[in-house]
Amino acid sequence: MPVTFVASSQLPTQWGTFTMHGFLEPGTGKEHVVLTMGDVADGNPVLGRLHSECLTGDALFSLRCDCGFQLEAALKAIAEEGRGALLYLRQEGRGIGLMNKIRAYHLQDGGADTVEANVQLGFGADQRDYTICQPMLAHLGISSLRLLTNNPRKVKALEGFGIEIAERLPLQFGENPHNSKYLATKAGKLGHMLGKLHQAEVD
Repeated sequence: MPVTFVASSQLPTQWGTFTMHGFLEPGTGKEHVVLTMGDVADGNPVLGRLHSECLTGDALFSLRCDCGFQLEAALKAIAEEGRGALLYLRQEGRGIGLMNKIRAYHLQDGGADTVEANVQLGFGADQRDYTICQPMLAHLGISSLRLLTNNPRKVKALEGFGIEIAERLPLQFGENPHNSKYLATKAGKLGHMLGKLHQAEVD
């Protein structure tokens, strides 16, 4: 099993009180958490999000990406519904780690886009592994999601290990002059469904 359950606790936030479930990935030592609200094990589709750690966006308020905006929007949406789950995955920089992410930012400062920077550093465009989500969702009794995402790869990955995606809900927040190229690259090179940006890239 790629992750093991450790413990749960209450986590009060500005949007409401969530239950925080901790999981350990023994193979890497990474620690992941799931924030839940309400009864997520009743068999009905759960409003959910897979959110990969982004220290710069989530905690340092960076405008280079849309991650922090998406995190806040997802937690707010779950709280407003009174039921849902957010998986916070420690896969910084689409899986390359924080220091390599800073190296990638340096290359982006020189003109590379987010995919080119990862490739120049010897990495794939997206190295995240979503198989770690399966045991977390199973532990929580979640088998069907209304998934908050713009990323079709997440939908495919979850469906691949038996999670029903009852609905895909777009999560488009935080576009600004500092991340417009980044968002366009996600739409054009990574296939993210970003409305007008995505349509412009596929037309």
